[in-house]
Amino acid sequence: MGAVKEPIDVFIERQQKEPEELAKERLDIIVKSVELKVPMRVPISGVGGDVVARFCGITWYDWCYDLQKAKSIINFVKEYPQDFRSASAPYGLEGFIFSLAFADFPEISNSLRFLTGPLHDLFKDKWTKWPGRELDKDMHPQFIGGEFMKQDEYKQLIDDPVKFINEVILPRACLGLGTPGSSKWNGTLIRVGQTIERNSGLLAPIFQEISNLGYPSILMTPSYTPADFIGDFLRYPTGAMLDMRSKPEDFKAACEALVEPILKVAEAVPPAPPLTFSFIPCHLNEMLSPKLYREFYWPTQKRVILELVKKGYKMFIFYEGDHTPHIDTLLELPKGWGVAYFEKARNFVKDVWEKLKGHTCVMGGLPTNLLIGGTPEKIDEYVKNLLGQTRSEGGFIISPGVSELPKETPLQNIRAYINAALKYGR
Repeated sequence: MGAVKEPIDVFIERQQKEPEELAKERLDIIVKSVELKVPMRVPISGVGGDVVARFCGITWYDWCYDLQKAKSIINFVKEYPQDFRSASAPYGLEGFIFSLAFADFPEISNSLRFLTGPLHDLFKDKWTKWPGRELDKDMHPQFIGGEFMKQDEYKQLIDDPVKFINEVILPRACLGLGTPGSSKWNGTLIRVGQTIERNSGLLAPIFQEISNLGYPSILMTPSYTPADFIGDFLRYPTGAMLDMRSKPEDFKAACEALVEPILKVAEAVPPAPPLTFSFIPCHLNEMLSPKLYREFYWPTQKRVILELVKKGYKMFIFYEGDHTPHIDTLLELPKGWGVAYFEKARNFVKDVWEKLKGHTCVMGGLPTNLLIGGTPEKIDEYVKNLLGQTRSEGGFIISPGVSELPKETPLQNIRAYINAALKYGR
């Protein structure tokens, strides 16, 4: 008699033998979870980062610049199947400021959400660093942010955010653009369009191969929190927090002014059934006290969320760091508003799940350090216990706190995580 197959092995075989049925299953369990219903099994969010590059035998330079080599990430997706993919090509860093700069051109704004290595070469932006450029070829690309707006320039931002970004911020932060309206400026933007179009053509067969493994297509549109936009792209987080104290009314007015163009960018992709996400990454949240969070951060983030939910989107929000001091604010949102993905919590079940179950689809729960430094046995035990407390309620997606794992992460731990989630998640 042959050895009994593990759930992950059966799942891997299904990707090859019945991809269409598997795609329907994946879409169904994701939609039901977001809608706070009980799916046939708990959706599994996957992993990415250095461990994927190590598995595929490629450098970060390859992943960012050579799509022929970067498509080897498909081999990782085959070996470690998941429902929410975290590995994609080419690798992209946060570039929402470029989307906002083209907020009035919906056919362009969505394609500029994530900054790639080739686009960085054209823009020569100071917000990011890339392998084979500012970094060694085997180093992870980095978003470092920057301070490109002076404290006395808030009025210009408030008066016309899109104009201010195009005429003041981009020339300061993007050396490849030059002066607005110059031949260099126009030529660079034309090359940016050509690069996006060329990459889209190269990516089409990669996306098709992934689709052929039973992955459904789920629309996702970009959005942002106004306070994070100021902290990430204009003033550094430290500058933004200082401005909250020294120029509180200006900071609030700037956040209010940013809501409309952020919504324009998000709505560039109209919502379509059964599910369209709008993605927001949160950065300042962990750095702010509950008082500052409620005064300067939450009001305009809440406005963005409510407007998009009202128009038919489901939100997908990644709460970086420990968001538990602010968890109760989510209960001010309508039931079933979207997915709240938590990096960490002091006690995930008590501080997050018990407060939000039945109201918000919760994602997370698996400590990243357990995947990095634990054993398959400990991971299996942890996942069994976690899913034993969450699966029967619905509205839960299991995920590591951070999907990007270092290269030393044992591959057997990733396998153990996915296998346990399949075994105990029904």
